[in-house]
Amino acid sequence: MTGYSLEEVVNTVEGQQTGQASGKIREILTDSRRIVYPEGALFVALRGPRHDGHQYIPVLYRHQVKYFLVDHFPEDIENYPEGCFILVEDTLRALQLLAGRHRKTFTKPLIVITGSNGKTIVKEWLVQTLSGKKYVVRSPKSYNSQVGVPLSLWLLDNSYDYGIIEAGISRPEEMKRLEKIIRPDIGILTNIGEAHQEHFSSLKKKLQEKLSLFDRVGTLIYRKDIQWIDREIRERFKDKEITLFTWAVGEEADLQITEIVKTTDSSEIRAIFRQQKVRISIPFTDEASVENAIHVWATLLYLQCEQEHISRVMRTLRPVAMRMEIKKGTNHCLLINDYYNSDLQSLTIALDFLKQQNRHPKKTVILSDILQSGKPKEDLYRDVARLVRESRVDRFIGIGQDVSAYVSRILKGSLFFPGTEAFLHALPSLVFRDEVILLKGARDFHFEEISARLEEQVHQTVLEVDLDALVHNLNVYRMLLQPETRMMVMVKAFAYGSGGYEVARTLEYQQVDYLAVAYADEGVMLRQSGIKLPVMIMNPEVSAFDPLIRFSLEPELFNLEILEAFIQKLEAAGIRDYPVHLKIDTGMHRLGFLPEETEKLIHRISGNSSLYIRSVFSHLAASEAPDHDDFTRQQIRVFKEVAGKIQKALGYNTLWHILNSAGIERFPEAQFDMVRPGLGIYGISENLQDRLQNVSSFRSIVTQVKNIKPGESIGYGRSEIAEKNMTIAVVPVGYADGLKRNLSNRKGKLYVKGSLVPIVGKICMDMCMIDVTGLDVKAGDAVEIFGEHIPITGIAQAAGTIPYEILTGISSRVKRTYIQE
Repeated sequence: MTGYSLEEVVNTVEGQQTGQASGKIREILTDSRRIVYPEGALFVALRGPRHDGHQYIPVLYRHQVKYFLVDHFPEDIENYPEGCFILVEDTLRALQLLAGRHRKTFTKPLIVITGSNGKTIVKEWLVQTLSGKKYVVRSPKSYNSQVGVPLSLWLLDNSYDYGIIEAGISRPEEMKRLEKIIRPDIGILTNIGEAHQEHFSSLKKKLQEKLSLFDRVGTLIYRKDIQWIDREIRERFKDKEITLFTWAVGEEADLQITEIVKTTDSSEIRAIFRQQKVRISIPFTDEASVENAIHVWATLLYLQCEQEHISRVMRTLRPVAMRMEIKKGTNHCLLINDYYNSDLQSLTIALDFLKQQNRHPKKTVILSDILQSGKPKEDLYRDVARLVRESRVDRFIGIGQDVSAYVSRILKGSLFFPGTEAFLHALPSLVFRDEVILLKGARDFHFEEISARLEEQVHQTVLEVDLDALVHNLNVYRMLLQPETRMMVMVKAFAYGSGGYEVARTLEYQQVDYLAVAYADEGVMLRQSGIKLPVMIMNPEVSAFDPLIRFSLEPELFNLEILEAFIQKLEAAGIRDYPVHLKIDTGMHRLGFLPEETEKLIHRISGNSSLYIRSVFSHLAASEAPDHDDFTRQQIRVFKEVAGKIQKALGYNTLWHILNSAGIERFPEAQFDMVRPGLGIYGISENLQDRLQNVSSFRSIVTQVKNIKPGESIGYGRSEIAEKNMTIAVVPVGYADGLKRNLSNRKGKLYVKGSLVPIVGKICMDMCMIDVTGLDVKAGDAVEIFGEHIPITGIAQAAGTIPYEILTGISSRVKRTYIQE
């Protein structure tokens, strides 16, 4: 992109410029952590309910960003002598106007996809199937929001044959705003479902909102045999010049599906198109994949692709990698697996993600050739080299003929291999230790073989942690809060077993206000991993005061003895105004100052220069139980009274907080200044379960299958005697991994091959046995201990315990795998 002059930008966004800077705007930046090309980057300071982009201007300026789109000038604008600020009333609207201006320059067909589900998969499959025939620019991953769409439009370039983006909405009127800047040439409607339904009065209302995207479209491709959708579309567009290209199952349409034949691992889809029998085969059998594939087929037919080409490429459709995987590697490394596709856009995103990983300072990138980019190779790999260099990685390894030929000229000192096999052959001589390794490759290079060699070799029982689900749950609770209410999120006990650093890093990225852990060593670990958020230590011990102070951790003080000891430590060190948190016991009768100790507490802290009382808080004993609501309200009243006395005596404001996850759900009047969500963030709630997503999935595999005859026994103590012929499977998960032993002897169940099956015999330290009689189970089959099919609450109930114990009881020897979009 040649870029836009400042004058063009200012006129487009209807802004007011200050500063004498001149130059071209080539990049739009909305995240301060994603600086790729500082020169020519325009930072758009967006506001949200929980963030304000303006606060990151100083950081960006220090990183050589000079252009800023703002809704108010900085008070210290004199500190930015080389900066250029463009003042607008609404920075989001300005971003959309700028993207709309750029959209007008794209003269090739723009395909836009919307619907409730399947948008990203249809988009990615279109790219896969058009690859080799046409050059396509697409929106990265699922950039389909009010912010994501403008950023996607900014990528459009006339060197490509098609642009393909997706557009999503969660509230009324959003699509109309997007339509003004997108102006699609070809539209695809995937389906209409319940996603984001809470802001729409009906599915029909949501459909109408989504169809507004296509008010000026030339062609709309959709499924015709859903009658209410077809009826609404034909009514809406009856007086407009629009081509409706349809497909349907068993009824007349442009593409009429006549039969769908499924086998174990594929589906053959037969149809009639222009009075000719046609067919495709896809390597999927689920209904969603079949529907998505037919959307792609219909679109390819409309684009006049040859049926022979369509049949060939549809057989090779690949699963869409919606997320990057984070895994532990050998020698204390961290692996980021992103090897399902490779292009400049996804490389930029992956490098941004790599920069966010601050557990290890050393960063390594292993990159394959980029296939089907549409750019001349010399230009393509010059851009690749620039991206890698400006991301400041410590080591670059290229795999493939092209990356070796072109990038080796630019990135001196890097390593290059002609193919994956050559790299694997050389791997024993290469040293990977204490570093973050990004594996970024095209699928044809089989980087999963590299991942398998670099991954820490532990047994195949895994706790998979979905960080995107964690963020979803965080936002569910955010929606329950007043805009000014802060969040202190609990990450104690290894983040409820999910992994302290990885969860903390995600929460820090999501700009929560505080983290809380139980002990100082947990806080030290977070600091050593690069976490900079304020951290409250809920159970500080006198022996841990030194590391607590050294790592700027903030203790909870809960009685006069610990208060006095900490004051003496601070005074001996000459430290003033150290932030601390006072806990009040309002009825929980665990840690905390009793209300009758308030005067003594006030006497000791008033005028004390060593301490700064950052917050006063308490803990609810039964916030989830309606039977105890009177007691809970009494706790809240006592807390308000005591906190008020303390704040009055101090003469300055402190943060007040008392609500845990259940309290947030049930007592909105007691939000005060901050709340402390815990278990709800991890996907467990009695009141909001239908709105939360599962975060943790505990999985293993079958290692052996055995046939048992009547009268034979199973396991220790011969507690299970077969009454008839049985088939059992051995699973390498036992009580040392966190599978409760009292789930033995058919009390607990695991999920395998689409069925819940009982645990038979006694659970061993390292394994258990399950009854799989009648199921076609073989070694290597996946087994779920809890997750999508067995909720944590269900296994906790069967074990006679609570979800907290199940989560925190997962052994550290169990490998944690993290997935994130």
